[in-house]
Amino acid sequence: MLVGLAAAGLGFAFVANSKEVDPFADPPENPAEEAPPVPTQVQVQVEYVEMSHEALTKLLFLAKPTSADATALRQQLQDMVSKNEAKVLETQIVVARSGQKATSESIHEFIYPTEYEQPELSGSFSGKTKSTTSVNWPLGPVPTAFETRNLGATLEIEPTIGEDSRIVDLRFTPELVWHTGNITWHEGKDQIGSPFKVQMPDFYTLRLSTALTCISGQYTLAGIVSPKNDK
Repeated sequence: MLVGLAAAGLGFAFVANSKEVDPFADPPENPAEEAPPVPTQVQVQVEYVEMSHEALTKLLFLAKPTSADATALRQQLQDMVSKNEAKVLETQIVVARSGQKATSESIHEFIYPTEYEQPELSGSFSGKTKSTTSVNWPLGPVPTAFETRNLGATLEIEPTIGEDSRIVDLRFTPELVWHTGNITWHEGKDQIGSPFKVQMPDFYTLRLSTALTCISGQYTLAGIVSPKNDK
């Protein structure tokens, strides 16, 4: 990577269990009786923390965690954020029941052309002999097909709670997408000399797809991604 231009992101998954309570349920006749089991929900919080490559290397240099609990590391990052040495880039939170998928999106639907054609005009010319021919318009290529790309933040999770309710097997895919500019694939001039360009958008994506075993209430370092230029 280009040191000084690129930024490194740290993705943390924070898992916490919470139980659903029915506010309209009748109270038990005997309070000493054990309440019936209720469904358990899992709240997953994913954070992206941005910092320079140098700061990342310094933070992880000779780090030897004794467990998968990254809460202490998250505290170090919070101290760096307070000193403006790092920045919280994005926070995503989704709540789901055990064994079910859930998705959170904060996106802009970016529609862009994918196919172009040279326009033509078909017409009839009157006279002794009637014929039909094609005449080129004095225009550049016209888009004829389009696609949609979601820009912004997307998080999909699928948690599974273990037998002791403290362990959560978590499949999750966080994603951030930016439109970083356009690439010119073709350019030229039409019949009257007007210039035209055929451009396609350039996207940058931060995506992590993994499965982790998490402990309820603890942070976990999920991954590190490094953009390759200043865009």
